[in-house]
Amino acid sequence: MTDYNIGDAATRSGVSAKMIRHYEAMGLIPKARRTAAGYRNYAESDVHILRFIARARDLGFSMRQIADLLGLWQNRRRRSNEVKALALTHIAEIEARIAEAQAMKATLEHLVHCCHGDERPRCPILDSLADAKEEAPPPSTATRASASRSGVISSPLRRHTSRR
Repeated sequence: MTDYNIGDAATRSGVSAKMIRHYEAMGLIPKARRTAAGYRNYAESDVHILRFIARARDLGFSMRQIADLLGLWQNRRRRSNEVKALALTHIAEIEARIAEAQAMKATLEHLVHCCHGDERPRCPILDSLADAKEEAPPPSTATRASASRSGVISSPLRRHTSRR
């Protein structure tokens, strides 16, 4: 059985040592065995799990979804429809973020089109950003991010897209 120290495990898996410790603390990978000197040792199976996690992160899965996927991957009696349902939910989340990004892009394109970009101080881009006073104060960044993903919060810039 080959054991790897955290640096070797990081190199072999493509996951930083800091993230390996984080995943271990979260319970995504088993607690590392320790040497007599207290250094972490990882087995090839741990490195394989780390590669799985890295690939899932590359595909944009959340930590909760990765935990679910790991559980399904490690369960030989799993039903593939559970995995497919999780992936389809993730696709829907990605599509929602894409739609939101496209709306932001369209708004910015419109504002850039309206801006003369010359020596005059008037700028529709800045005017639009300052126009937020018509709405309630924005929620905290964390709340805005999660609510924005669900479509609850409309950006002050979005109302300008209809003026195109």
